[in-house]
Amino acid sequence: MSVLHVVFFEPRIAGNTGNAIRMVSGTGAVLHLIEPLGFDLAEAKLRRAGLDYHDLAQVTVHPDLDDALAGLARVFAFTVQATRRYTDIDWQDGDALLFGPEPTGLPDWVKRHPRVADQVRIPMLAGRRSMNLSNAAAVATYEAWRQLGFPGGV
Repeated sequence: MSVLHVVFFEPRIAGNTGNAIRMVSGTGAVLHLIEPLGFDLAEAKLRRAGLDYHDLAQVTVHPDLDDALAGLARVFAFTVQATRRYTDIDWQDGDALLFGPEPTGLPDWVKRHPRVADQVRIPMLAGRRSMNLSNAAAVATYEAWRQLGFPGGV
């Protein structure tokens, strides 16, 4: 089965991470959280958003960006500053989708990390700052999973 990797750089909102836990459990993706986290993993909002999917999801917490990206293949940084759309990527097994914290997004030094293959964006109407983190991760992960043929999906 194909595996995608969803990477949250220093996430701050427990509910968004809980939603992502639920999303990766449904797609077979792996969720990588890069410290510091803005919440405790035992926080009620995280547990509530993830419902009973925590045991069905693969979640790894990393102490820093280098540790998180070390074992990953291609890494794509999601940013509103990118010109390339996420739908223009030919997603491959093992690809990583990297998202920044709420509300600031990825710092420039992260977007320029040598392991980042490209920067991509999710189109929005003009004048909109960004999407909710867990919504953006779901939109992009499902597109990548669709391109891979929804392996394991029913």
